[in-house]
Amino acid sequence: MRRGWSRGISHLNLWFLYLPIAVLIGFSFNASRLSAGWQGFSWHWYGVLFQDAALREAAVNSVIVAVASTLAATALGVPAAMGMERIGGRRRNALEPFFLLPLVIPEIMMGVSLLLLFVLLRMPLSLVTVMIGHAAFNLPVVLVIVRARLRKLDPRLQEAARDLGASPWQAFRRVTLPLLRPAILGAMLMAFTISLDDFIVTYFVAGPGATTLPLKVYSMIKSGVSPEINALSALVVLLSMGLVAGSLLLQRR
Repeated sequence: MRRGWSRGISHLNLWFLYLPIAVLIGFSFNASRLSAGWQGFSWHWYGVLFQDAALREAAVNSVIVAVASTLAATALGVPAAMGMERIGGRRRNALEPFFLLPLVIPEIMMGVSLLLLFVLLRMPLSLVTVMIGHAAFNLPVVLVIVRARLRKLDPRLQEAARDLGASPWQAFRRVTLPLLRPAILGAMLMAFTISLDDFIVTYFVAGPGATTLPLKVYSMIKSGVSPEINALSALVVLLSMGLVAGSLLLQRR
C-alpha cells in the first residue's frame, strides 16, 4: 500500500515538473500566430527563429560568456578544491563558507553586489563583466563537484607514485588528474549549463551590446508569448537537459 502511494506521488511530481515543459515544446510547433489555440503542426517558427539576426547575436554572446566563465571557474576551482582537501580541518571549515556563499545567497543580492563592485572599480558594463559575474557563481559549483571526487580517491595511489620516483607534478599529471577528469568535465558541463541559463545576475551586470539569450527572451516576452519564443525556449530547455544529463553521466564514471 505504501509503495503504491509512493509511486503515485512520484508520478504526480514528475507530471507537475515536466507537463509545462511538454506543453511549451508542443506549442512551438503550432501553426497559429497566437499561442492560445492549436491550428495545426508546423516547423515555421523554427525557420523564423534561425533567420532572426538579433537572436543569433544573443545566442553567440551566451555561448561566449558560458565558455569563458566555465574555463575561468574551472581554472580557479580545481586548485582551490585540491588545496581545501589538503589543509587542516579548522582552516578548511573556516574557508568553506566563503567559497560556498554564492550558492546560498539569493541571485538578486549577488547581482546587486557585483554591480556595486563594478561601479566602484569604474569598470564599464560589458560582456567582460558578465563573464566575471558568471565565473563568480560557477566557481563554487566546480569546487563542490571536484571536492566530492577528491574525497573518493585513495591517497595511497599518489604516495605510491612518489615512492616510485615521480615528482609532485608528475604524480598529479599521471595519477590524480586522470582520476579527476570525469569530475572536472562534469563540473564544466554543469557550469556551462548554469551560465547559459542565467538571467538575474546577467540582468544586473550586462551593458550595451552584451545581450544574452535569456535577456533577449525577456525583452521579447514583454510584447506577448509567440510561437517563436516557444521554439527558442524548447531548444534551450532540450540543450540544458542534455548538458545536465551529460554532466551526471560523467560524474558517475
